[in-house]
Amino acid sequence: MLLQAALNGNRGRSAHPALPVTVEALIADAREVVALGAGAIHLHPRDCRGRETLDPGIVDQVVWRVRSACGVPVGVSTGAWIEPDPRRRAALIAQWRAPDFASVNLSEDGAPAVIDACERAGIGIEAGLWTVQDAELLGGSGFAGKLVRVLVELIDLSPAQASTEAQRMHLVLDRGSVPAPRLQHGEGAATWPMLGAALDRGLDVRIGLEDTLQLPDGQAARSNADLVRVAVEMIDAGGA
Repeated sequence: MLLQAALNGNRGRSAHPALPVTVEALIADAREVVALGAGAIHLHPRDCRGRETLDPGIVDQVVWRVRSACGVPVGVSTGAWIEPDPRRRAALIAQWRAPDFASVNLSEDGAPAVIDACERAGIGIEAGLWTVQDAELLGGSGFAGKLVRVLVELIDLSPAQASTEAQRMHLVLDRGSVPAPRLQHGEGAATWPMLGAALDRGLDVRIGLEDTLQLPDGQAARSNADLVRVAVEMIDAGGA
């Protein structure tokens, strides 16, 4: 079972005092969460002004330095909000060399071109599914067998809504015989319920300040390490 640590996401610096934005902060957090049991890192590289970027020079440098420091695979986002022009987004991604994997949101404009760019660059692909429609699209896409993993992502949903949507998405993936491993994660209030549900299913999981700023009891998390420590305890307890 993989525990992936999502260190920063698209949050601004003001979202949390311990949010890692600089490469030095990302390195420090990555080392800490890997020591606790994380087996992969997901991060959003920033430029010198703290803005998310797909620039090949920055992405490769950040990923190379973080991976060299922590020793596990490091992946990044290809989110359309970072570069809205689908052609430019794919052109930038095609120049990447360092990321081990990249998440591609199937619901975003230009997703097929981004997947092709990742393939040409030799980067593993995580297919991000936000809806049942995304799961259906993946099943008929022709690239379901080329993925590192499928991300069942429960975004902007209450815990109850997330649970229902996750069950529906898994049914579609099962019917489509999608062979890639699945990682399930929630966001906000759905983060911890979806992590527990993923453990019950035997799926890979994800946790970090990208997804939530709170511990399961509602207290504020002090850092990514705080969140990963609790997730590891849940894994060791069998999902309790």
